[in-house]
Amino acid sequence: MSRDWARLELGDGATIWRSAQPRFLSRIVGGHFETICRDYAIMADPELFGGLPAEVGSGVVADPANKRQIQIDVAVLAPAEHGQPRKILSLGEAKWDRVMDQRHVDRLRRARDLLAVKGFDTRAAILACYSGAGFHPDLAARKPSDVRLIGLNQLYAS
Repeated sequence: MSRDWARLELGDGATIWRSAQPRFLSRIVGGHFETICRDYAIMADPELFGGLPAEVGSGVVADPANKRQIQIDVAVLAPAEHGQPRKILSLGEAKWDRVMDQRHVDRLRRARDLLAVKGFDTRAAILACYSGAGFHPDLAARKPSDVRLIGLNQLYAS
């Protein structure tokens, strides 16, 4: 906000807010929404992800073939079992202010495949899209069995 102090001091808050609102929504509200989604995941009914969550966090999966990184906003892990690969129950992406579509699912599917190569047990991992703005009708209509669409109704009903 330092670059906008002069305008703020002159009482031009409305103009400043119009330009700052997208940054605020993505950096502040978006981050808070991701935390709400992780809290939801750790308390979720074990049926939602096919097991009792032991850990929920976030992280990044390297995708060297495409020279990029895939952000995972909600990673749900099963309890560790001695001598067994760590089981991932769910990989999720959270978007507060964007309608989610098939591209989000494809990115999560790619991350799941990359984690399997790294030795994680991802065979039953659920791909979860958490959205405050909703889901594209095509995604909602053909939702595969390994995908969960989690909107505000689900997040705030629990």
